[in-house]
Amino acid sequence: MSFSNNVRREICSAVSDNDKRFACLYGMLLFCRTLSPEHICFQTESSISAEFFGSLFRNIFRYSPECRENSRKDGVVLYCYDICDRNIIDEVYRKYRFINVRTINSEIIVTNSIGGFAAGIFLACGSVNDPEKEYHLEFSVPGEVLAEELTVLLGDIGVTAKITIRRGQHIVYIKDSESIEDTLTFMGAQNCTLEIMKVKIFKDVRNKANRIANCDSANIDRVLKTSMRQIKDIKLIADTDGLDSLSAELREVAEMRLENTDMSLQEIGESLSVPISRSGVNHRFRKIAAIAENIRKGKNLE
Repeated sequence: MSFSNNVRREICSAVSDNDKRFACLYGMLLFCRTLSPEHICFQTESSISAEFFGSLFRNIFRYSPECRENSRKDGVVLYCYDICDRNIIDEVYRKYRFINVRTINSEIIVTNSIGGFAAGIFLACGSVNDPEKEYHLEFSVPGEVLAEELTVLLGDIGVTAKITIRRGQHIVYIKDSESIEDTLTFMGAQNCTLEIMKVKIFKDVRNKANRIANCDSANIDRVLKTSMRQIKDIKLIADTDGLDSLSAELREVAEMRLENTDMSLQEIGESLSVPISRSGVNHRFRKIAAIAENIRKGKNLE
């Protein structure tokens, strides 16, 4: 099941009393495809939303609208409720105080059921991406007025939503993960909110591990390249003048390097008969490099 459907299923289960059911159906009707005194059409790609719409409508209006299924060319199934009975539509308009212009009438929503109203909006026209892939929640809203009012509603809970137009449709969208979490919690999908938090923690740990691994890999490459250069210098000296030509302290670090190609300068310094700092080891290797360079140039430091 998709993450969007997980959200739909959870918010449906959170609509648990009459006030919330009333508010949820209000959101579904107000943001449905068609709302007019002659025709109400609720259409969705989600069987969960479709089933819940029919259940709420029966519960509140004691009327069972018929759901039909249409298949688009791309194979997606659309679930449609077409209500054309004028008596039923008149009752819907009276109960929800609908007017010709679609606008949110907060006076008919009980305060503790505003989250249920938002849940209805999501069931009618909302979707949310799988947090493993992208943080994105959006509502495909029927009209500019409702789009602006929805951003105000979300703003009341501290969520900043933006509006864009896609294929002539007003889209209210949220990309900030914390704002998505707040919106889902507001609608009653607390478990899905926790799922996003878990994904975020996992991503953060994975990114940190990758950074550490990349850093370690870079450090190892750097140590090995330095070690190979040092060994090349040491072997040149051994093949020409011999390591006995070096001072005791230079010979000790040279022999330590030949025996331990993967040791860092810090580790070499700590392993010497008289431990010295990393910079001290580096200073001795610079002297060895200078001797090797002079040998290459045909000079003799003795």
